[in-house]
Amino acid sequence: MKYDEHTDIVVAGYGFAGGAAAIAAADAGKKVLLLEKMAVPGGISICSGGGLRVASNPEKAFAYLEATNAGSIPDELLRAFAQEMTKLPGYFTKLAEINRAEVVTLDRPANYPLPGYDTFQFLEISSIPDFDPRKEYPQARSLRAGINAFKVVDDNVRMRGIDVRLSVKVLRLLRAPAGEVCGVEVDTPEGIRRIGTRHGVILACGGFESDPDMQRQFWQFYPVLPAATRGNTGDGIRMAQALGADLWHMWHFHGSYGFRHTDPKYVFGIRTKKLPDWTPGVLPTSVRMSWILVDRTGRRFMNEYQPYAHDTGHRFFDRYDPTAMRFPAMPAFLVLDEAARKMYPVAKSFINDPEIEPYDWSKDNLREVELGILKRAESVADLARQMKTPELVLKETIERWNGLCASNAEDEFGRPAATRTPLSSPPFYFGEVWPVVSNTQGGLVHDVKQRVLNPYGEPIPRLYVAGELGSIWGFLYLSGGNLAECFISGRIAGMNVSAEEALML
Repeated sequence: MKYDEHTDIVVAGYGFAGGAAAIAAADAGKKVLLLEKMAVPGGISICSGGGLRVASNPEKAFAYLEATNAGSIPDELLRAFAQEMTKLPGYFTKLAEINRAEVVTLDRPANYPLPGYDTFQFLEISSIPDFDPRKEYPQARSLRAGINAFKVVDDNVRMRGIDVRLSVKVLRLLRAPAGEVCGVEVDTPEGIRRIGTRHGVILACGGFESDPDMQRQFWQFYPVLPAATRGNTGDGIRMAQALGADLWHMWHFHGSYGFRHTDPKYVFGIRTKKLPDWTPGVLPTSVRMSWILVDRTGRRFMNEYQPYAHDTGHRFFDRYDPTAMRFPAMPAFLVLDEAARKMYPVAKSFINDPEIEPYDWSKDNLREVELGILKRAESVADLARQMKTPELVLKETIERWNGLCASNAEDEFGRPAATRTPLSSPPFYFGEVWPVVSNTQGGLVHDVKQRVLNPYGEPIPRLYVAGELGSIWGFLYLSGGNLAECFISGRIAGMNVSAEEALML
């Protein structure tokens, strides 16, 4: 096989997982190529909340992970991951020394009151001296902790002199006659090239948030809007499948609900405001949510304020009415009144794309009324007319809701009383909302060494996976868990591919 160049290891995708994998391989003394298909680094990682889930007790962590994965992941993997979560603070703190970043630990239990929920904390980068995120990463819109965490990774990559190439898309995996992965075919600004790898390839190129065709294959409802980047189009899944890779829990994704911009060039969903998570029966919430959701029949259909609304908020849109032959909540309507409009912005964008101008939601939600993302109605009757829902049904829904807000009665959907806000001061406002995917879960099946497996449980030689592309979260997601997984799986993949005996290319 002829190559245009050789290296020890290729890492495809430069987010947290790809960065961690490249750092580990470089620390093992290997020559690494870190390739990113987009013109900017960071992927969806830089758009994250930036909090890494860590654990103080591995047995408790395992118990929680076992309960939330509902039998979808082998215990061996969960035990190993739980152990690594206890080591993550030391590892991440060491990375943070590169730029004197301040690491803070926040006591915050897991999202669900299952065994072991109280062993978890959050690890965040609260500040970095002399760091201006708008100057270094002008294309990114995120919470500060997410951008801070990527800055730590980026500085570690630069310090090691790792060869980072942007606008380079990995197209195919190359195999030697004996079956080992021995390189990649890439699309570069200079044309198609082949790069040989002496030790192997790590796929860290994320999921399929921005691939509608793959969404239609694995999810029932549609459309589901991407939240952060156009780069995640299932490339790693297809490349690995071509070599016989197995897949797991592809139905599961981390997401919420949000708005479509009226400008078709803005292809991302704009997620509703992130309100504090809570743990039923353990950590309550008293933060008021300013809206309710109704479907196209004019009825509420879910608890709008889930314990972790930005993870499970989309699931209630996925119900089909076989008598009406439609998904009644596709789209749904977010409804609020004049008093609620003034409370806070109801949405915020999180994107990382150099070709799309970031959209900053207005503080009073009025710019969105001007743009038509939100619409104004003078009365409930006007609201029903514009939403094309039955007026009597919508009126009953709002009256029932306002009655709930005036009491501590239990909500049939489980929304906490302290979060309720009445709809009693016209004018009213509404906007169509759709499911929004922050990141996919599942993907490539792998073992504890992060080796990609075929359907017979056999490793595909010299092919490794890290991060979202092989995510272990199989039923209920642990907030901050994807970020922890990026660093844990990236480091493990980088170490193990480096230990492979070198091929003679």
